[in-house]
Amino acid sequence: MGLWYPSLSPIHLVGYSDSDFAGYKLDRKSTSGTCHLLGSSLISWHSKKQACVALSTAEAEYIAAGSCCAHILWIKQQLEDFGLKISKVPLLCDNASAINLTKNHIQHSRTKHIEIRHHFIHDHITNGDCEIKFVSTERQLDDIFTKPLSKDRFYSLRNELGILDMHALS
Repeated sequence: MGLWYPSLSPIHLVGYSDSDFAGYKLDRKSTSGTCHLLGSSLISWHSKKQACVALSTAEAEYIAAGSCCAHILWIKQQLEDFGLKISKVPLLCDNASAINLTKNHIQHSRTKHIEIRHHFIHDHITNGDCEIKFVSTERQLDDIFTKPLSKDRFYSLRNELGILDMHALS
């Protein structure tokens, strides 16, 4: 298996963010997953158990979106070092409540339990570094990094991420 990087692919960056709420059965911690595509090519991905127990799906997704935003900022800086300036990078998330939190964190009667460090995403959305958008669960590429999937769904997402059987290309 390998990643395919076509030479004529357009240069636009997009990030996907997802979580598996309370996926670990022993401690009920969630898994955050992110992946980043430059053009149609996967350039970065990660899957990590969250450090604290999220009290809601929205909180788990919000924490994952913050992680994705931080990585987008790092990639943007790397691209700027090569002379490529990219603004308003789309960050795709499949949870409307988490998206609403990034746009309006004043709902603090319901969100004051979320650690302050996770709210930095709001500033970067406001500054125009990222633009958080809704993606349907069917189009969420990041599911492959956070959840157990059926064989067909796994193969479909693997192909959409550009992970190909290199023997089939020969």
